[in-house]
Amino acid sequence: MKTSPLAPEKLPHLAPIEGVEIGTTAAGIRYKGREDVMVMRFAAASQIAGVFTKSTTAGPPVQWCRAHLAGGEVGAIVVNSGNSNVFTGAPGHDFVHQTVAAAASALSVSPETVFVSSTGVIGELPPVDRMVAGVDAASANLSPDSWEKAARAIMTTDTFPKMATLTRTIGGVDVTFNGIAKGSGMIAPNMATMLVYLATDANVAAPALQSALSDAVETTFNAITVDSDTSTSDTLLLVATGQAKHARIASAKDPDYAEIAGAVHAICLELAHLVVRDGEGATKFAEIRVSGARDVAEAKKVAMSIANSPLVKTALAGSDPNWGRIMMAIGKTDVEIDQTKLTLSIGGIPVAANGSIVPGYSEALVAAHMRLPEVMIETGLGNASPGHSFTVWTSDLTHGYIDINVDYRS
Repeated sequence: MKTSPLAPEKLPHLAPIEGVEIGTTAAGIRYKGREDVMVMRFAAASQIAGVFTKSTTAGPPVQWCRAHLAGGEVGAIVVNSGNSNVFTGAPGHDFVHQTVAAAASALSVSPETVFVSSTGVIGELPPVDRMVAGVDAASANLSPDSWEKAARAIMTTDTFPKMATLTRTIGGVDVTFNGIAKGSGMIAPNMATMLVYLATDANVAAPALQSALSDAVETTFNAITVDSDTSTSDTLLLVATGQAKHARIASAKDPDYAEIAGAVHAICLELAHLVVRDGEGATKFAEIRVSGARDVAEAKKVAMSIANSPLVKTALAGSDPNWGRIMMAIGKTDVEIDQTKLTLSIGGIPVAANGSIVPGYSEALVAAHMRLPEVMIETGLGNASPGHSFTVWTSDLTHGYIDINVDYRS
């Protein structure tokens, strides 16, 4: 598959994090000639936070993770790509139990601290024997320096591995945050997104981790869309190994909590943008800013309406400055708007205001901006001053999206 034109020119190197070991293997779950099982093992007493899809048809892996998150501790994470283990009935739950048992045995951790994810085709059960063998093989191949291999092992229709890293200073001690993600289609998160795994050596208790993660996703993974479809398998897990030698951060009231929360938000935002840049068939990365709203929910509703509109997305694909499509997308929401107060600009160029087109509007300038790989759309609702705002990121809709999804199961 051809790499997305929006992919980063160079992949970052993710340095080892103390307390994290990674193993991968080619188990033949669905794909041939590539690794498709990933195992992470964590230091004893590592803390975990998570956010999951709100889909009512979520699969057994998500159900297992939800049920065990309250314990706050993690020993391992196990992921397979190719088959998502969703709507697979009792055998799907048995698959999870066998996967957990295999990991607990191979890694010498408690089953209750093993978290699992599956991604791929819905309705097809991954081969249990291959999965168990894959867990054993990956567990025997652990390394602290295998982040890129892990990012590749969890890919499905992705065209490049998504990785991010950053360093922060907590109590005079440098701590590292690493993250990997997979996601390209079925992207309209209602929690977090796709599959995302973050780890840090910071010493943070699970409640503080959860607070930081839950807050971060609202303006990162919950602010992106590729095709308006919410996955049945969306899972975001954040692990703190506690190996850094700084005072423990137990709650959001602790002095260093803000630094942790800022780091979690920053790495989530970087990975969320990478997911959009790898949207199936994408050639454009669009930022949509809505301001002047009565509240954040109102601003987000309008921004998502614009971002999810097939007509707006195809206009992006064709570099067509048909701004009427944006007005349509704004108007189809149930948000009350005074048209005389509504403003629209594209690429910083004023397009509409005071209920009509801006005098002297240059379509040629807007068309030139829309030919760029990154497009900016800004609208002011005029419902409040200064009002609330929200930003959403999306991709265009091309024939490549159809091709990828028509061929997905072949």
